[in-house]
Amino acid sequence: MGLFATALKKEAQAMRENGVKLRVAGDLSAFSKDIQESVKESEAMTAHGETMTLTICANYGGRWDIVEAFRNILRKDPSIAQEPERVTEALVDANLAFDWAPPVDLMIRTGGEQRISNFILWQAAYAELYASPRLWPDFDENDLKEALDWYAGRERRFGMTGEQIKALGHGE
Repeated sequence: MGLFATALKKEAQAMRENGVKLRVAGDLSAFSKDIQESVKESEAMTAHGETMTLTICANYGGRWDIVEAFRNILRKDPSIAQEPERVTEALVDANLAFDWAPPVDLMIRTGGEQRISNFILWQAAYAELYASPRLWPDFDENDLKEALDWYAGRERRFGMTGEQIKALGHGE
């Protein structure tokens, strides 16, 4: 993991110069203090980037993220444990590792995998899952176009049936 800290220190300046904001999501307590400090410094150095956001998931799992969101809610307001009806989707969403990101529309799995593997479970609740047989290192622009074409042909339902979507006047 020393390589990770070294790479962060080396690349953070280039990210800043190119307007890239770095976000690291995951349970960093499992890493050395040196790595934790490198992450914190790199995120601070690139915090004002507006060109793009690079998210690195390190020791991240969707279940961990949801549990940690509830822990954060209780740390901020212990009284909420006595009034669980105050817990809303919006409150949970605001306490997740990806609280800054929109919900996932399309999740692409490479190597023929057809599962989400404990990754961004909350955010991908209504995502379309595209399974490409191509392995990640070989996944190219044509594969991405194929995935996007497939996605464009999907009827987005967001947990509803096709009939419910039509009744709402969507999907026509």
